[in-house]
Amino acid sequence: MSDGTSTLTRPLRIAIVDDEPPALRRLQMAIDKAGDAMVVAQATNGEEALGLIRKGGLDVVLLDIRMPGISGLDLARAIDPEEAPVFIFVTAFSRFAADAFELAAVDYLLKPVEFERLHEALERARRVLEGREARLRIAALEEVVQALRAVDAEAPESGFAEEIWVPDRGDRLRLPVSLIDWVEAERDYVRIHSRGRSFLVRKAIRKLQAELDPEDFLRVHRGALVRRDRIVRLARRPGGPSAVVLQSGAEVPVARRQAAQVRRIVGVRAAG
Repeated sequence: MSDGTSTLTRPLRIAIVDDEPPALRRLQMAIDKAGDAMVVAQATNGEEALGLIRKGGLDVVLLDIRMPGISGLDLARAIDPEEAPVFIFVTAFSRFAADAFELAAVDYLLKPVEFERLHEALERARRVLEGREARLRIAALEEVVQALRAVDAEAPESGFAEEIWVPDRGDRLRLPVSLIDWVEAERDYVRIHSRGRSFLVRKAIRKLQAELDPEDFLRVHRGALVRRDRIVRLARRPGGPSAVVLQSGAEVPVARRQAAQVRRIVGVRAAG
């Protein structure tokens, strides 16, 4: 029955509802020959059918219209359209067709049901179910997109670099800015130090500084940037400039005009 493009790849789960045993047997035989459908439940009156449908798990219900108690039309009206399976009405009377299609029936079959005609109705039901699944997937994706947009709207956009591409043994390595310990200028280049390694990048230190968040990096002198959270202490050198000692053990000289700011960062009060 399927043309191979179906997204609903499993067999259709079908319930058949009829108060006539011969009609139930014929429908069962027709569905068995369909190949990609199976009968999972049967009922002989509207009350039983209503209970089966409300349990869930049905794709299609083949439903007689005239039955003892609840008619097939009344049963279909009693089910929430959002939760209803696909209905295919089966009856000996053609005069109910208009009412059936008002209830969004997928098809309307006259008894005795021809097997090929039933298979066509099941294929139509499959397409309807695929459409429902597609709409649910689209709705789910739209919810995800909306959620992501909401997160993006709440997240501050700093505009500063989060990663830098650096040369590494003939290749290119994406280095997260969070892994940089410090940077030193080498003429038209900068040498980026990270976790015991260094990478030479053709870029002026002033340009690199503009790309980095000043809340994270401090220019300690004209030729060096250090990551603030890597600073361990400020070391004083007799007769020379102070230096910041980093977690890696590296010591980076500090210009006199930057010393006070570095002292504030490491929690040391300036003397005098």
